[in-house]
Amino acid sequence: MDVVSDAIAAVRIGQPSSNRVRVSGSWCARFAPYEGAGFHVVLEGGCWLLPDGGGAPVSLGAGDAVLLPHGTGHVIADSPADAATVARAVPFDPASGGPLSGRAEDASGGAVEMLCGKYRLDRSRVHPLMLELPKVVHLPNRVGSHPELRAAISLLGGELGAQRPGACVAVPSLLDLLLVYMIRSWMAEGPGGAWSAVLGDPVASAALRALHSDPASPWTNERLAAEAGVSRPTLARRFTALVGRPPMAYLTWWRLTYAATLLRDTRDPLASIARRVGYGTPYAFSHAFNREFGTTPGRYRAGAAKPREREAP
Repeated sequence: MDVVSDAIAAVRIGQPSSNRVRVSGSWCARFAPYEGAGFHVVLEGGCWLLPDGGGAPVSLGAGDAVLLPHGTGHVIADSPADAATVARAVPFDPASGGPLSGRAEDASGGAVEMLCGKYRLDRSRVHPLMLELPKVVHLPNRVGSHPELRAAISLLGGELGAQRPGACVAVPSLLDLLLVYMIRSWMAEGPGGAWSAVLGDPVASAALRALHSDPASPWTNERLAAEAGVSRPTLARRFTALVGRPPMAYLTWWRLTYAATLLRDTRDPLASIARRVGYGTPYAFSHAFNREFGTTPGRYRAGAAKPREREAP
């Protein structure tokens, strides 16, 4: 695994969901804050997005994608979302009998078609790479830019627009792919964030790749420095400056974060999870987990299972 894949896998839970919606005329819809990440992809026409908490309206054109990685509430409308527009916004409700609740069927306005969806995320243990994402990630459709993202959007739009065999498997997989490509595209835009610098540094990125590829290995600073091809002091200095914690402290944090993911997503026994994250005994693992999370692995697993039980029907 690589750092970006692990950062996404650590927080992503359940199945993502999406709707293909089409509206025309004068319309304005509110999307409530969400314990996850939301996204929109404009397939046809154009619209405006206004995030809660301030910020300039974002103009979205055909082919544009926008990710709201922290579940920020927002308004989508046919015109720039000023105070008057926001005041008339109605809640988005795909189950109300139409693509946008309260929409006006005014043929004078241009039609807008888009994909609206969301990802469920567990925010109890978020990788700093995910925390660094801004509240709105706007990825405009520019010629030659992000071809993988454009391809994923095209495939997803086709699957949601027709009842094809296997769609129940294809759509969630494409939505997961879309999330990866949106984050990758944001990083490629060069926003200057700390983790873009981390992954662009040959020493820090080599050390992180090694730790994430085999967290259970008996790593030491000396062995990790040799893996990165530098001296131990050089590794300690560069890794700590860029990542914000020393290599072995990051390893401990990641082992326990990965363990929390395994407790949440699998029914593997504690002894098996302890071995997978580098602890020789369940007792040593439980002690470290309790110190980091403030609860035992068993209680953490039980707490993670309750939301799923409520959503099962």
